[in-house]
Formats: sequence, structure tokens, C-alpha cells
Amino acid sequence: MAQRKPFLLRVDPKVLDAVQKWANDDLRSLNGQIEFLLRRALKDAGREKKNKE
Repeated sequence: MAQRKPFLLRVDPKVLDAVQKWANDDLRSLNGQIEFLLRRALKDAGREKKNKE
């Protein structure tokens, strides 16, 4: 598993509640949902790092 780097995130409570509900619907943890959304945003913006294989 890849290493994780913890950090503090300040977010509007309404946004957090909406993301938590979305995570519940997708059977993910809140942390997993946030990471999923960030990765998708990076991919959509063409900014994801390519893995060297």
C-alpha cells in the first residue's frame, strides 16, 4: 500500500456533510471519498502523475 501523508483540512460543515453522505452511498470512508474525488479531479484536469512501470 502507498504511504499516506496526514494533513489538516478545514472545510465548511455543509460540504463535509454532503461528502459524508456521498461516501456512505458509495460504501467508502470519508477519507477514501475525499481521496477518490481528488484523484478524479487531477485526472480530469490532466494533472495526475503517471506511474512508471
